[in-house]
Amino acid sequence: MLKRIFSSVIIFSALTLAGIGAFAQSGEYMAYTPYSIFGIGDLCQQGSAYHRSMAGVGIASRDVRYLNSLNPASLPVRDTLSFMLDFSLLNSNNIYRQGNMSSARNITNIGSMTISFPIMKNLAMMAGVSPYSAGGYGYSVKETDQAIIANTGNITYYDYGQGALYKLYGGLGYALTKNLSVGAEADYIFGNYGKYFTEQFAQKGNNSVQDSYTLGLHSFTGKFGLQYEQKLNAKTKLGFGATYTLGSNLKGTVDYNHQSVGSVETVVVSSKSDTLGLNSASVRLASELGVGVSLNIEDRIRAELDYSYADWTGTGMGTASGFANPESKTPFAAGVRQCFRAGLEYTPDRFNVRYRWKRFSYRAGAYYTTEYYKVAGSEIGTFGITFGATLPVRETYLHNGISLGVDMGQRGTTDAGLVRERYIRFCVGLNLHDIWFQKRRYE
Repeated sequence: MLKRIFSSVIIFSALTLAGIGAFAQSGEYMAYTPYSIFGIGDLCQQGSAYHRSMAGVGIASRDVRYLNSLNPASLPVRDTLSFMLDFSLLNSNNIYRQGNMSSARNITNIGSMTISFPIMKNLAMMAGVSPYSAGGYGYSVKETDQAIIANTGNITYYDYGQGALYKLYGGLGYALTKNLSVGAEADYIFGNYGKYFTEQFAQKGNNSVQDSYTLGLHSFTGKFGLQYEQKLNAKTKLGFGATYTLGSNLKGTVDYNHQSVGSVETVVVSSKSDTLGLNSASVRLASELGVGVSLNIEDRIRAELDYSYADWTGTGMGTASGFANPESKTPFAAGVRQCFRAGLEYTPDRFNVRYRWKRFSYRAGAYYTTEYYKVAGSEIGTFGITFGATLPVRETYLHNGISLGVDMGQRGTTDAGLVRERYIRFCVGLNLHDIWFQKRRYE
């Protein structure tokens, strides 16, 4: 048994390192959106393909078939003999529009990787890795002030950035009673982000001016979870869930370079390196409160509503060097992030051995999010719909399956010169269960 556990941990560690390497060397970007210029980039949706196909709900989910990494209190709700592994791949296809201009981009990356196994009858743990935030953008703006153009000639401003933060997490969940469980999770967030702002002069003989920020960041934080489920009758259960993620200080360095860039020579005019929280202003990750309610009918129909709230206005993102980016021509400010999510799952007959399609789980959902930043004083909203299914892959154990998810939505608007993003995202996940801790009987 110890050999089996050790082998699984080694395999998972190899997958984790390979995943982080794939993130870092995936070609261009982990994500691509002009809104990721602000702060720490675009916050990534957490969870597996199972969660994504139901709009990201999961705070109140109590289902033995799936590994729920969104609430550590769900961990003891399982087959007590099972080892669980969840792995997912993501693909995003985006179309951007601003005024009469448009562009498109598609990106494929590894999603979350999580393992979980029981420690005692009522105690279970998980460990995993997932992207926390991602940055990727590249766009240009031409100078339109005729007074400036008369003195310097035509100027084009280029903004470019790339990088990501990742989250390593480990959690424990304990069942206080059959219906009530609690959990705690420790998170280590780390990564790098580069942001570059260039003024390029059209007149020959003039060097370009470039400001660049290189951010090397890390932070320790944690999450607490609670779940309770009550039987309403023999066929129906009502569940409640809550999570609270601690706010935490970002540590690391912000390196700044102001340089003259030319075809012959590049000269560094000034350079500065700040250590966050010491010789520069402190920057924080916001705390977040999440609540959810679920309804389970005969293990055939499950519906859930989730809401989360995080106030980023006091985190320093809107003022700190390297995060607020005053060199950009786009005015950003920190805001309040709120998420509303609703999901529905239908499984005709999970134990049907004659018709495979009746064991499929079909899902749909919808969501609306106000992002953690404002642009020119306006909130940026994201909304979308999701759908998907899980297909069982083994006859002998019904919990093994391949999950497929589709997410179609929009962020932003073309009003007031803003950028509108429309996207369709695909997710493929593999959720595996293996029965462990069995005492074999021989006759």
